[in-house]
Amino acid sequence: MNTREIEILDDISFNLKPEQVITRMRLRHSNPQIEAIVRELLEQVLPVAHPKAVYIASWVDNKDSFSVDIEGARFTSRVLSKNLTMFKRVFPYVATCGCELEEIRISSQDMLKTYCLDVIKMLALGTAIARLSETVTKKYTLGQTSHMNPGSLADWPLPEQQKLFPLFGDVEKLIGVRLSTSSMMYPLKSSSGIFFTSDTRFESCQLCPRENCPGRRATYSTEMLEKYLG
Repeated sequence: MNTREIEILDDISFNLKPEQVITRMRLRHSNPQIEAIVRELLEQVLPVAHPKAVYIASWVDNKDSFSVDIEGARFTSRVLSKNLTMFKRVFPYVATCGCELEEIRISSQDMLKTYCLDVIKMLALGTAIARLSETVTKKYTLGQTSHMNPGSLADWPLPEQQKLFPLFGDVEKLIGVRLSTSSMMYPLKSSSGIFFTSDTRFESCQLCPRENCPGRRATYSTEMLEKYLG
């Protein structure tokens, strides 16, 4: 097993303007009531929000067409294996919106406010991932980077997180993220995966035909599907 170099990012700055939240909510129409709800929530959220991330700088130990060994753990994915054909440096990670936001309680009957808070949590998670990408790229003088997440494709299912989390030791102690036996993360607005160097940017969305996905970051491509899984 390689010597692990674990780094925790717990000084991530997080600030939002109301219009950023409203835009992300993708509402057909905004109105003063919605704007008031957003402003009220931000006044409550921003003083306590604390997105975090942890990552390991590591190397691919072994690989074949169907699996990759990292830090003594074998991850089974044809897509991940193909993505790591040329570049062996990898950065397993866990990022989260922070458990502080989970402590904010809203009535389950207030659906609009609940949705608004959910969007803010997603933006906090996105901030953590962006900071993580920036840190890894700068510190290790990387070029183009991409990442994959267990559960984003059938080829790399969610239970693979059970192999990823032990690489960090006690993730809950490090950044407050707990993994359940069913492979769900808590806080729910958390993400785990592997960053890696790539010649061109890879997005799992390119291999996923699901329509109307609110989290889609790239267009589905049958050519890319054939390249990776054909």
